[in-house]
This record gives sequence, structure tokens and C-alpha cells, in this order.
Amino acid sequence: MHEQLMTALRQDLQAANLSYTEREPLAAHTTFRIGGPAAFWCVPRDVAQLRATLACCKAHAVRYYLLGNGSNTLFADEGFDGVVVDLRELAPPVAAATQGDNVSLTAGAGMTLGRLCAEAQQRGLAGLEFACGIPGTVGGAVYMNAGAYGGELKDVLTEVTFLDETLELRTLPVTELAMGYRTSVFEKNPSWCVVSATVSLQPGDAAQILAQMQDYLQRRKDKQPLEWPSAGSTFKRPQGAFAGKLIEECGLRGFAVGGAQISEKHCGFVINKGGATCADVVALTEEVKRIVREKTGFVLEREIRVVR
Repeated sequence: MHEQLMTALRQDLQAANLSYTEREPLAAHTTFRIGGPAAFWCVPRDVAQLRATLACCKAHAVRYYLLGNGSNTLFADEGFDGVVVDLRELAPPVAAATQGDNVSLTAGAGMTLGRLCAEAQQRGLAGLEFACGIPGTVGGAVYMNAGAYGGELKDVLTEVTFLDETLELRTLPVTELAMGYRTSVFEKNPSWCVVSATVSLQPGDAAQILAQMQDYLQRRKDKQPLEWPSAGSTFKRPQGAFAGKLIEECGLRGFAVGGAQISEKHCGFVINKGGATCADVVALTEEVKRIVREKTGFVLEREIRVVR
């Protein structure tokens, strides 16, 4: 971004009294701990500030990236020459409403899934247990239809409120969100920004819900390399197979490029063993895809988003 544009954007952000920093290291804001600096890092505190931040970007034709917990994102080593918008402050208290036999919970896009799951458990509401260990935010979970242990967000989601490309606030029911395996309408419309999401849950026994969540969390701890920085499952599940099993069968357990390595604990994860770069991860995943395709015929697709 040239200096004249940076100056103009800086002035507009200041005039709108919006919080920002410059040259913010993105490695500090992703679970992979990888990525160069963002030209601008903005943290809107509410929907009005979010709309104003995006309006500034649009007014100067500056590209922007919407970031939640950074758990499925790999930023380039060069960083992001635009505005990264941190949505984690968009997390007002959960709103509850009774609808027939079920209870709806509405959560802000910046709330972590773990916190929403805890709220549901404390209220004795079942249906979100599968999501308790997913390390993303509500907005990110909507964007990619997050799932685990046989459950997906679309199973409980009823509607989503978002800012569209004109910065108008809109609400769509789940039936109009094109939610599939790790995808949604938001992936096809990246300028849309999730503001909140509503899920419908069933009354249940709080102790049983907690026990189920604890079981899922223990399974994750036992099977996944949570002790290392990563972006979670690296590849989508190919139809008729499991990515981690295919990678293991190809003899790639522990395979490494630079500081990036296929986890020896779970071959579906690429981990940062120390000093890994975006280039390391991309090179590793491309080589894994090539070997798996040649040896098994299956074509792997990255689940993590590479942002350049």
C-alpha cells in the first residue's frame, strides 16, 4: 500500500474514532503462529464501528480480511497489504428466546464456540456438544459450517445476521445460506460480514451435556497435537476416505518441510514445529497432495485458508 493511500486511510479511521494499529504482526493472532504484518489492524467494538471500518476500506478501495480467532487461517510471510478486521470484540451477551419446545440462543460473531457451548450447557440446552472443542468463533463457524464428531453447525443454526456488500444489515434463514461440508454462502460472498448467529437447542440434563462435552474434549486431547501450533485439520475429508488415514498410509507421518511437519500424533494435522513459514506449510501440503494423489488416486483439498 503506497504512502499516500495509507495516509488517507489513516486520516479517515482517526476521523471516525476507530481503533487501529499499523504493521501488526499477524503471527500473534493465528493459532498457526505464522504470518507477516498487516498494514492496518482494526478492532471494531460494535456493529456501528464495524460498518464504519468497512466503509473506510471501501471508500479507498483497500482490500480487507475479516478475522475471528485465527484458527483456520494461514497468512503469507509477507503479511497482508490491507486491513485485517478483528471481529472478536463483537461478542455481546447471549440472548435467549423460547420457541415451542426449543430455546434459541443468539451469539455475536466474535464469541468463541467454546464460550457459546458453555453457555448452552449452563442453561441445560443440548445440541451444541459436538462444537465444544472447535477453537473458532461463531462467525468463523458460520463461514465454514464448522463441525466435529458427526455434527455440523447447520444442524442447529436457524438464521444469521450480517452486513452485506452495501453494508446493509440483513438476516437470512439457514435454508438460504447454502451450507455444505466446510462451506456456506459467505465463502462465495467474502464481502459479507457475519454479525450474529442464532441456534435452536433442546432442553436437556446439564450434567449429561457436560459429560458429553468433556468426553469430546478428552478425545481431542488424546488424538490431536494440541501441544503444537496448528490450524486444526489441514485437509478436507475426501469423499469415501479420511485425509489423515490416507496420509499415514502413504508413509508421510512426520514428513517435514522447514519448520512445518505432518504431526506424528495425527496425520491430518500440519504443525508448526518452530519457525515454520507460510511457504513451508504451502510446500508441505502441495507435496502431500501430490504423493497422496499418485499413490491412492484421492485428491486432497486444503481446509485451511491461505491469505496472501
